[in-house]
Amino acid sequence: MFATAAHAKLNLSLAVTGRRADGFHELVSLVAGVELADALEFTPGPAFALTCDDPTVPADGTNLVLRAAEVYARHRPDCARGAFRLTKRIPHGAGLGGGSSDAAAALRLLDQASPAPLGAEALERFAAEVGSDCPYFVRSGLKVMRGRGERLDSLPSSAAAVLNGRRVLIIKPPFGIPTPEAYAGLAKSGRYQASSEAEARLTAWVASPSADPGELGNDLAAAVFAKHLALPTALRWLRDRQGLVFRLTGSGSACYAWVPDGLDSSVIMGTLRAAWGPSAWLADTRISV
Repeated sequence: MFATAAHAKLNLSLAVTGRRADGFHELVSLVAGVELADALEFTPGPAFALTCDDPTVPADGTNLVLRAAEVYARHRPDCARGAFRLTKRIPHGAGLGGGSSDAAAALRLLDQASPAPLGAEALERFAAEVGSDCPYFVRSGLKVMRGRGERLDSLPSSAAAVLNGRRVLIIKPPFGIPTPEAYAGLAKSGRYQASSEAEARLTAWVASPSADPGELGNDLAAAVFAKHLALPTALRWLRDRQGLVFRLTGSGSACYAWVPDGLDSSVIMGTLRAAWGPSAWLADTRISV
């Protein structure tokens, strides 16, 4: 049996600079991994199969784990087949990349099971065939994601050192937000950021990484908050009552905030349940780059 963790990510910033001819959008996004993770196991056997401890997660061919396995097998027909077992900790519809991370984990496990592994660069190419942000999860870390998510650049160690290990709270309301919905809302407004502006602001943060990268903004937030009023209402409540600034990650619906080590997150959970009901979700985790 082979096993690996499939970590969630945070879009600490997200600039959308235009729409491509293929329908995807051009991005400039600062992305960091967190300790919060799903767990994926692979046991060689006669054919690809998937089981999951969360009954709401599809275990058929629509699941990105099995789609990633088929992509790997297409490129390497003699690869090991077998059964995947997925333990979910990352909620779906949250903008945390859980499904994409699971897919990248499947690619890593199949490569690990091979007597002649292909390596990360090949896996990143395979991952791009599965989904836009899947290549990031092959190696994770602190990266700048460009294009539709397939172009990745590492940041200087000085920037990584500022963020690594920082405590962060991630919260999610009882509903998720489909990624196409968020981008459609932005496309309707036509408010794309100039690429030169996005790059200049990111360069300025890299030069002074002690600043809060969340101040670079998330271009999807306005469209998402305008449609899902429960999000900005609760975030204002948390800011006013707890002094915490939560920001949207990715297309949402999850939001994140930096918190000091002494903070009691159970107090925040109580506020969330008052705002969103018992299905509100919170993860108390740390940046892992």
